[in-house]
Amino acid sequence: MDGLISVAHGLTSEQVASAKANHIPRRSSRSLSAILRANVFTLFNLVIGVLWALILIFGEWQDGLFGLVIVANALIGIIQELRAKRTLDRLAVVNEAPVRVRRDGEEREIHPRDVVLGDLILLGPGDRLLVDGEIARSDGLEIDESLLTGEADPVHKQPGDQVLSGSFAVAGSGAFVATRVGTDAYAAKLAEEASKFHLAHSELRAGVANFIKYITWLVIPIGALLIYSQLHNSADLRTAVTGAVAGIVTMIPEGLVLMTSIAFAVGVVRLGRRQCLVQELPAIEGLARVDVLCLDKTGTLTAGGMDLDEVLPVSGDDHRLAGATPVPASPQPAGGTSVPAFPLPAGEALAALANLDDHPNATAEAIRARYPAAPVGWTARSAVPFSSARKWSGADFGEHGAWVLGAPDVLLRGGACLDRATELAATGTRVLALCRTGSLAGTERGEAEVEPVALVTLKQRIRPDARETLGYFAEQGVTVKIISGDNPLAVSAIATGLGIPGGERSVDARTLPHDDPARLGELLDTHTVFGRVSPRQKREFVTALQARGHTVAMTGDGVNDVLALKDADLGIAMGAGSPATKAVAQVVLLDNKFATLPYVVGEGRRVLANIERVSNLFLTKTFYAIVLSLMVGLAGMEFPFAPRHSTLTNALVIGIPAFFLALAPTLERSEPGFVPRVLRFAVPAGVLCAAAVLVSFWAAHSGTSTLLEDQTAAVITLFLTTWWVLVLIARPLNWWRVVLVGAMPVLFAAGMAVPFVREFFALEPGDLSNDLTAVGISIMAALMISVAVKLAGTLRP
Repeated sequence: MDGLISVAHGLTSEQVASAKANHIPRRSSRSLSAILRANVFTLFNLVIGVLWALILIFGEWQDGLFGLVIVANALIGIIQELRAKRTLDRLAVVNEAPVRVRRDGEEREIHPRDVVLGDLILLGPGDRLLVDGEIARSDGLEIDESLLTGEADPVHKQPGDQVLSGSFAVAGSGAFVATRVGTDAYAAKLAEEASKFHLAHSELRAGVANFIKYITWLVIPIGALLIYSQLHNSADLRTAVTGAVAGIVTMIPEGLVLMTSIAFAVGVVRLGRRQCLVQELPAIEGLARVDVLCLDKTGTLTAGGMDLDEVLPVSGDDHRLAGATPVPASPQPAGGTSVPAFPLPAGEALAALANLDDHPNATAEAIRARYPAAPVGWTARSAVPFSSARKWSGADFGEHGAWVLGAPDVLLRGGACLDRATELAATGTRVLALCRTGSLAGTERGEAEVEPVALVTLKQRIRPDARETLGYFAEQGVTVKIISGDNPLAVSAIATGLGIPGGERSVDARTLPHDDPARLGELLDTHTVFGRVSPRQKREFVTALQARGHTVAMTGDGVNDVLALKDADLGIAMGAGSPATKAVAQVVLLDNKFATLPYVVGEGRRVLANIERVSNLFLTKTFYAIVLSLMVGLAGMEFPFAPRHSTLTNALVIGIPAFFLALAPTLERSEPGFVPRVLRFAVPAGVLCAAAVLVSFWAAHSGTSTLLEDQTAAVITLFLTTWWVLVLIARPLNWWRVVLVGAMPVLFAAGMAVPFVREFFALEPGDLSNDLTAVGISIMAALMISVAVKLAGTLRP
């Protein structure tokens, strides 16, 4: 008896207060303590800290300026990630769909975290199961468990059946009692690690990590060699320590990880301002690589909702459209007290079908706007809910017969009625067939005779920003594919009206090969518009395009898009979409604006293109430092400059420019091969910079000048050669990049001219011959660097 009361009324307020709540860690961001640890306790900070301590003990404090890098890196990284955390957490709360439960006999909407053990949770199409439970009521309820089991076919659920979190409802309605919540739930256990802050695979981050790993292994032996040579050949301990530290510090690309983190974090914040939730930070990288965008028409090109247009009766004799004037649907009566008049028999059946479900889909909502109540006496004995796979719904109303409503080309087997439906669909109108059937089960098996009674037309609302947005993708070289479950002719009409290239040639997905992925990929490459696409086929489309080397983004808002969104390189869901759709997507457009997509793609391109530029800068520094340290160690000579010299040049040609370049706008689409491209640029550029510095220092050192004057000549060469690398990396030059690049030599010259700055950085440009020689060597090295990176194919136009 208690179980029956629970199913009918749900928990009481007293029971809710004492029950276990559904508390699980939010995965949108990591904790404050984790952010602090990740930015403070790093290998680079440890190495730089030890070197900084050595300088403070044995050298002059001016040579320890590089130690400020630890503080700057940590503070900037922490601040930027905290900004991103606040944005992610705020948008994640907005994105969490409420859960419908029954408590104290009333239906309520509550926050997912407020669900408790024993709650009676109500389900409708598109609802995601957040906790485990046992089915208490099922009205044709079908659950998709593909995200857990890999099986794409939905499972019919009956009272007493178990359901698991991570699955979602695709058809029908029902309710289940929560039996496991919070971290006890099945999905929470499976994703215990994924529930915490994590980063999906990122070629960019993996590339940077590989750089760091290999550089660390190089620093150890080369650093040891350098320390030995400096101690063995220097006249005093202070000079030996500062020389060794200068080489080791310069080898470490301490700002590369920082700039990568900043670029990702700033991207999250910028997109957050446009109500775009990035659920995984590396999704920003995916945005930049996209070259194929698969769009689901409904909810993407068309706005949510439809309007019922006409009900066109069909004569029963020849299944042709009656010659009489179409019967318009009756308007809703004022006050809602009287029952609307229904054109017989189509209107009554249509109204009864539309009012079956308490949580109707968009089609049923459009019909219910005209027919807000079911006719008296039309009670369903059995029903088949709508699903994207079968593309129709129906019910058996006893003495009034069994009726079905769905796609004409699915329900009808030819005849004038189907021909007329095809003509209407070619205009872009959505057309449904209302039919009598002898048996719902027979109709589902394709065995029962179906008699068309009327055609129902609905008007779709095209998004006003769709044409402009599609034009943007065409300009940027992103191929658009329209894949929809609707009639191919209707989809083609909308695509043609929006000016999509190839939109006039539509393909019926039911004719596509299912057992030949290669042939399917060819057809996808040569065609743009696909209609009557099943949920499983959408997933196959994504896989086939990926197999042909494409980076695929998929947008959608319905449960039929979930599998494709999950498998796409980048899944983009609409904020008004189903909870299941938003759960698997990496990016959610919370304001449902299709026009936000260009900003989303543009932000991804900005991040990757700029990080590649910044990586070129930092790794050029690393490679010239490795070559310098190796050659100095083998030759047993003094290091060409002190740590403070390295701090000055690195700030002017790397630190300051990198900060601006990392956040600059760009429209360049990123291509795979980040690591090889950076190495092809940084290795020759770094080797030539090191060679120029060594030649300049050797030429100056062989004369009568002092060590400080020799080091100054080497610093001039180092600055000019690395500044030229900056010029090459900053291309294509526009006004602000010209100002940025031009300001650096002005600042360097000012530092050489101002006595206080010159003394602080231990610069002594007193030997004109050495300085002019350094300039000449720098010009020759700059020409050689230009040729080397040009031959390597990495020089930007």
